[in-house]
Amino acid sequence: MIHPHIADALKVPDLVRLTDGLVLIRFESMKIYSALAAVRHLLERGAIRPGQTLIDSSSGIYAYALALACHRYGMHCHIVASTTVDTTTRVQLEILGATVEQVRPSKNLKLDQELRVRRVREILAERPGWHWMRQYHDDIHYLGYHEVADRITAAFPQAALTVVGGVGSGASTGGLVERLRATDPSVRLVGVQPFGSVTFGSQDHDDPEAIIAGIGSSIVFDNVRHHLYDALHWLDFTHAMAGTIALLREHAVFAGLSTGAGYLAATHEARRRPDRLHLVIGADTGHRYVERVFARHAEALDPAALKPAEVSGPEEMTMPWSMMSWRRAACPADWKERVA
Repeated sequence: MIHPHIADALKVPDLVRLTDGLVLIRFESMKIYSALAAVRHLLERGAIRPGQTLIDSSSGIYAYALALACHRYGMHCHIVASTTVDTTTRVQLEILGATVEQVRPSKNLKLDQELRVRRVREILAERPGWHWMRQYHDDIHYLGYHEVADRITAAFPQAALTVVGGVGSGASTGGLVERLRATDPSVRLVGVQPFGSVTFGSQDHDDPEAIIAGIGSSIVFDNVRHHLYDALHWLDFTHAMAGTIALLREHAVFAGLSTGAGYLAATHEARRRPDRLHLVIGADTGHRYVERVFARHAEALDPAALKPAEVSGPEEMTMPWSMMSWRRAACPADWKERVA
């Protein structure tokens, strides 16, 4: 196949067998699917027009995806970037034609996210003709993952499937599993979270080295559909790093920190449920983490010596690794008020 644009090639994932019960779905940059489908859908229904400026806040992966989608469809792009966005990503964004501004350094993730959202609102007040993509809140971002789900169904038509991946904005794991359950309601979803994320109640736990912001949140994300999740794992940086280094050492897979966290959680889940096929979401490559993770490989813990504390509720969780059965429960009614 000759692709009409590089984004159409980059979005396609590879399936890699890790063990008998473990398969990695590896993306170069997963959110390209989401951004392409969202921009295309908005254009088709007339919600945006060619040449208009699209704006959003991002810690890195979505910024790159949106810049590619804007390049693909002839749109302008403006990114309010987290302080965690690295030079390699920023340079690519600028050459692709996106304008980028990074918020000032913050003492924690919550302040970083709040500053970004506040800045987006300020810009929109000055430029009401720009369109806010709202990756955290607009469920249009679910659409792109339907195509991925159909690929998975075709690859594993008879498998008892468990999907394991970072919760993040909720669109990737949610979009995949909603589509998969349309034909097989037994598909399980295991979400992975960093400590400090409000999404599933770990906001009172502080991990000073946490740099896996892409799979957690310090503000409420409306795109997270809590009732889709069967189980949750919370991991600190050292455990996510252990999984990331092990994935490269044992399987030669160079992937990001969220993939390593998912790999560690999926390895544990596969031991508990050997009758199921566990599909680990590998959202991006490891290039953003060379200095902060891979260069420190000598410090990495042995994954074989690690196991989670099993808890019955978020109030019982303990660092560095906890897990609990969520059983597709709805978001507790008072959670949004509690973290507002």
